[in-house]
Amino acid sequence: MTDPIADYLTRVRNAIKARHEVVEVPASNLKKAITRILFEKGYILSYKFVDDGPQGTIKIALKYDRVNKVNAIKSLQRVSTPGLRQYVGYREMPRVLNGLGIAILSTSKGVMTNKEALAQKLGGEVLCYVY
Repeated sequence: MTDPIADYLTRVRNAIKARHEVVEVPASNLKKAITRILFEKGYILSYKFVDDGPQGTIKIALKYDRVNKVNAIKSLQRVSTPGLRQYVGYREMPRVLNGLGIAILSTSKGVMTNKEALAQKLGGEVLCYVY
């Protein structure tokens, strides 16, 4: 697998389109950090890290609106790829959907959203856009 982050995002996107309640993805520290951010920002209902075997898995419970059956995540878009890395400074921080969405960045201080990175005046690699 050349791009595990793209695989993670694709599994979540496919589970949303198939209306699954729970999706399982192979774990890594970067994927765990992205999952924590999605939970903190209210895009997923809950998550659980399962340590089975050498790698482990992440179980993610997706969040749906009960009335309209609409998912909280409208779009997951990979920005930086292994073939073309996308780096930004804090002055060029991207705004996703005019501030309604979030960009997840990998910075020198860890994985965080674009708003947190801007507050700390940090730049980094833009991993994905979520809205």
